[in-house]
Amino acid sequence: MKKVVILLFLVCVTGFAQKMDYKNYNAFLKKYISENGNVDYDKIKINKAELEKIIDEFDATQPVNKNWPKNEELAYFINVYNINTIKIVVDNYPTKSIKDIKNAWDKKFILSGKALLSLSDVEHKILRKMNEPRIHFAINCASFSCPKLENKAFEPKTLDSQLDTATKSFINDKTKNIITTKEVQLSEIFNWFGSDFKTKKTSIIDFINKYSTVKIDKKAKVKYLDYNWDLNK
Repeated sequence: MKKVVILLFLVCVTGFAQKMDYKNYNAFLKKYISENGNVDYDKIKINKAELEKIIDEFDATQPVNKNWPKNEELAYFINVYNINTIKIVVDNYPTKSIKDIKNAWDKKFILSGKALLSLSDVEHKILRKMNEPRIHFAINCASFSCPKLENKAFEPKTLDSQLDTATKSFINDKTKNIITTKEVQLSEIFNWFGSDFKTKKTSIIDFINKYSTVKIDKKAKVKYLDYNWDLNK
């Protein structure tokens, strides 16, 4: 509680804190996340002070006045979601799945201005409202069927290319989606958040075809795969 009060004071007296420098966060990710996106929760648990230090950096550099450029804010909250997902797993580790953690997505523990947010708040009230469907392939829910957790930060200057890469990687990953011309078996992500990928003139298939190496017929049959919630370790 004392730490929260101090951070709130720093944010309030500065209007909004200095923009995030992702140097330390990048070093943390390189140390504990593999190229394949597997997380070494055992080592993070042992060295939890390193995780808390990164969380403190995010808490102290918030876009409180909402006057950051869109890419600054998008990158910040994507990274906030990912690091705090790691935190809630580590806080409850060992566990076989994030779904075994009580209120994992609804617990309010992420500092935002004078309020505390949950992971669901960050995803649904902030990120999804920024009209960028590719965020679904950048945020990670600590599970096997989720998009890969990148071992480098999403940063404003490279965000567009990073989101494109993450989207292409996920869509063309045969462990996440099985795509043929006439039939597709898609991740439940496309079912849960279908409205984010469609417009009045375009469908989910249209969205996927922008990134898929296999072009899908517009009348292709669509099925959804079971989601594997095993921990991404």
